[in-house]
Amino acid sequence: MDSLKQKYALSRKYAGFINISPIQTGAILPEEAERATKEFIVGYAPYNLAQGIEIMDIPVVRDFIENDLPGFLNADRVRITFGAREGIYIAMKTAAKPGSTVLVDENSHYTTFVAAEKAGLNVEIVKSSGYPEYAISTQDYEEAIRKHKPSAVLLTYPDGNYGNLPDPEPLAKLAHENSIPFILNCAYSMGRMPLDMKKLKPDFMVGSGHKSMASIGPIGIIAATEKWSEKMLKKSLHHKKSELEFMGSEIRGTPLISLMASFPYVYERVKKWPSEVEKARWFSRKMDMLGLVQLGEKPHNHDLMKFRTDPFYEISKLHHKKRAFLYEHLKSRGITGIQHGKTKAIKLSTYGISKDSLKKVLSAFEDIVDTY
Repeated sequence: MDSLKQKYALSRKYAGFINISPIQTGAILPEEAERATKEFIVGYAPYNLAQGIEIMDIPVVRDFIENDLPGFLNADRVRITFGAREGIYIAMKTAAKPGSTVLVDENSHYTTFVAAEKAGLNVEIVKSSGYPEYAISTQDYEEAIRKHKPSAVLLTYPDGNYGNLPDPEPLAKLAHENSIPFILNCAYSMGRMPLDMKKLKPDFMVGSGHKSMASIGPIGIIAATEKWSEKMLKKSLHHKKSELEFMGSEIRGTPLISLMASFPYVYERVKKWPSEVEKARWFSRKMDMLGLVQLGEKPHNHDLMKFRTDPFYEISKLHHKKRAFLYEHLKSRGITGIQHGKTKAIKLSTYGISKDSLKKVLSAFEDIVDTY
């Protein structure tokens, strides 16, 4: 028993560090949400807010899902999921029949392919422009639509590798002209930047609470147009109140509480998006001066960035800590978020991080280049 206690005595090793991890910067909870999650730490504690068997029987939850979230996204209908990947699966399963084809961009997250496979769909890939921008073009989608005659198309907005933010509006127009449902994967945008579903015109829009909406996971959001809502929200034959695709109820428990408690904070912070973009561009320029080359679109339009770091790779060949040297050096400077062992290329995010903190990150990188 003592050995088990020791084994699972987990703690945050890097509390107080500057965190530049792309999958974490948009997920950091405000104090209000931290307090709320402690209050509702028991899995079914949200039911203490009101009596009821269904999660939607709780007035504040129903108002959040039926009014506040749709208003925030300018969407017709919204539901909570167990993450963006489940949202993508539900969208694909709703939009396309098994055995048909879905078009996805080459920068798609691996879970897009897993979701398609689970939904019984064939996947065709729309290639990016390749090094160094890896851009996705509507023209290439147009050619692929003619060739493959898909039942659905998906665009990643932005992708989680380069942070490219392709314009979805031309693709939405193209998809609708061909009577093809359009899915927009917003795992790294919903909650970080303003999104208007009526303007962008996807049929489905999917987000991640634990990547971009200051929430603990797993939790996500799917928004759908009225046209697709009836099919997506189809009820069970055996339990008339239960929505089939959501197994009777959206996610409940602490993740839902954190999403709700963070919502006022997220609602306000998306208004600061232009300053976040400018900060990311400033950081990219400073990195370029160190010989660390940003990949993806330039000028960049998102906080998530990938850099080719040839100097670090050359250092790792000779350093006694090998490829671990970069991670260890940053750790010694109070910086976390770079994947252990990565030196050829690194991904990071500047979201919500002050310029003073980012200057410390730049100083740490500059110290490596100057020293070695």
